[in-house]
Amino acid sequence: MGGGSYSSDVYRSISDSFVNTDRADIFKSRKLDKSMSPKGVLFREARDSVEHPETVPIIIGLDVTGSMGIIPEQLCKGKLGTLIETMLKHNVAHPAVMFTAIGDHYFDNAPLQIGQYESGTEQLVQWLTTVFLESGGGGQDMESYMLAWLFAARHTSIDHFEVRNKKGYLFTIGDERVHPVVEGKFLKELMGYEKAEDITSEELLKEAQRMYEVFHIHANSTGYRNNPSVIGSWKDLLGERALVLDDHEMVAELISSQVSIMEGANIADVVKDFDASTADAITKALAPVKPGAVTNSKTTGAVEL
Repeated sequence: MGGGSYSSDVYRSISDSFVNTDRADIFKSRKLDKSMSPKGVLFREARDSVEHPETVPIIIGLDVTGSMGIIPEQLCKGKLGTLIETMLKHNVAHPAVMFTAIGDHYFDNAPLQIGQYESGTEQLVQWLTTVFLESGGGGQDMESYMLAWLFAARHTSIDHFEVRNKKGYLFTIGDERVHPVVEGKFLKELMGYEKAEDITSEELLKEAQRMYEVFHIHANSTGYRNNPSVIGSWKDLLGERALVLDDHEMVAELISSQVSIMEGANIADVVKDFDASTADAITKALAPVKPGAVTNSKTTGAVEL
């Protein structure tokens, strides 16, 4: 996938049509759409083309439990434009975004939903609005964010890594901790694996970090605001790449700024496009890190499936 180009005019027209539309009428899926099922999927691919000669793959894992459905709604109603246009203006000429959705693998019917890498306006909106907002979760303070790491590590193939030896970007967004383990019996059912063993979230994170710069955005504006257990658990896993964002309405600005800066843009140039309060919040939340070292994809570090 990934054909087509982004048009701000086309997106404005689409987002304007959503402004006065209820969430349930934007996201019409009432169960997992077959096109977003991970079962049996070998790879989602982000390939270079004449139209997009240097694709930069970006996975965005949306928490669709509880109140977190507000973030995909905001993307539809204007923030998708902010996300893409900020990157296009600042060092990311060919972003290819794949939307995924995350729930709780102990309680939800659709704990993992997988779109495609896309660059075109209509295609981006199509996959985003196909997401099933299950609004479930297990009633504790953990969700299955590690499923996005598993899929990225084992079921994506990206030219940015395989051709240019550069990592893609993976962001999960939510307000809870990650479950510590995913059971083999569940992976057989979800992914269609013939064989699977229990695996820890830490192990899956390490797998994903081979090809991706991995971040988690803690939406610090819910009942888990400033929760030391939740935030501390992410800091233990990701260090500075656990991003704490006080206003969930700024998710698009944070993701686009982080990617642009890691692709070489200057932080002051990026945030000057935002209003003063947003610029301050994004500067505070950004991880002050450089891209990590890349394992040679052709010779080492391959994951056995």
